[in-house]
Amino acid sequence: MRNGEFVRMQSAFSSCARRSTIGLVIISFLLLFAACNNAPAPVVVSETKTPSGNTLPRTSLPMPPTTTTSSSSSTASAQNFTLLNDQPAKLSDYLGKVVILDFWATFCPPCRDEAPHLDALQKRYGNQGLLVIGLNVGGPDDRPLIADFAKGLNLKYTLGFPAPEMTDLYMGNDDRIPQTLVFDRKGRIVEHFVGYDQDVSAELERAIQKAVKSE
Repeated sequence: MRNGEFVRMQSAFSSCARRSTIGLVIISFLLLFAACNNAPAPVVVSETKTPSGNTLPRTSLPMPPTTTTSSSSSTASAQNFTLLNDQPAKLSDYLGKVVILDFWATFCPPCRDEAPHLDALQKRYGNQGLLVIGLNVGGPDDRPLIADFAKGLNLKYTLGFPAPEMTDLYMGNDDRIPQTLVFDRKGRIVEHFVGYDQDVSAELERAIQKAVKSE
């Protein structure tokens, strides 16, 4: 092979190699471009923070009003309580009156705060048909303390002890005290409060004012 021909072949081979390399680069670029276009968009995860604050949730707000219309024997048997003089009584004895039924204990600070207000309500609305009944749920050890508790606060409203069935009926889902229920003249529950504070005090009096005006 002559030197001229060899040089021409070498030049042609180099040119072909360059074209192949350029072709591979172009193909690689096209593949990468296509892959980028078809790639899914990045997912942005937003951070969610639990709300926080300096004020603790209140646990003594009024519960939603509850109306009892059931006349079943189980409900009727859970209306019984005993007065301090051991006289049996039941809620149906007081139909025609607006009744406040309060579950309390001597060792309960909110109960001590509420008792004078209940006594004041009895004095203020008693002549309009209101009857306040405080039922102690403090247990056997609390019963001997009731007389001194009532005397110390000069309480004049009716006191007694609920039957276990009554406690289960009205406090079965929540045993916090005090719990205060308002019954209208037909024996229906119109308000049920758990706990006691100034808001409950105001709501309770508004409920009484409304109930004593109704027939």
